Amino acid sequence: MRIEIITKNYTMSDWMKNLIEEKLSKFDKYFDDDAVAKVALKTIGKEGSKNFKYGMEVTIFFGSNMVRSEVSADEMQKNIDIALPKIEGQIRKYRTKLDKLKRGAFDESALYASTLGDKEKQLVRTKTIHLNSITTAQAIEKMELADHDFYVYMDADSGMVSLVYCREDGEVGRIELVY
Repeated sequence: MRIEIITKNYTMSDWMKNLIEEKLSKFDKYFDDDAVAKVALKTIGKEGSKNFKYGMEVTIFFGSNMVRSEVSADEMQKNIDIALPKIEGQIRKYRTKLDKLKRGAFDESALYASTLGDKEKQLVRTKTIHLNSITTAQAIEKMELADHDFYVYMDADSGMVSLVYCREDGEVGRIELVY
């Protein structure tokens, strides 16, 4: 598995790089050599403030599949100890639905104790949304007024269905749906 590490507002030490590579290389038992693990390290908030944290996003691409975990903690090393068991739990839980996993990968015991329950998530509520043709700024206002983390709308400029959402860093992101 190829491992790519990028940083944003975070200076990675050689020790941290080696630790990430060592721990992720254990996942070779699940994936073929063409798998790619992308790790993003960042700081969240201003250093010294009460809500300052280190963030880590681990995404492993294999075949047409991917598994992903995004975590934050007060120490970067804690993120590794949270994210990797989470990823392995996803792999083990959905192993029958994922293709391109190595044969015999599940013959051995798990790398980490299971962090995901065996209970499959169920749909418990369905909402109908009437798409309004509005600007992104208006969509952000409506999201804040409804006190939601996201808002779906028809972008007045592009005519595309879009979604604005609150990012972990406090900013707003937008997703444009291509259909």
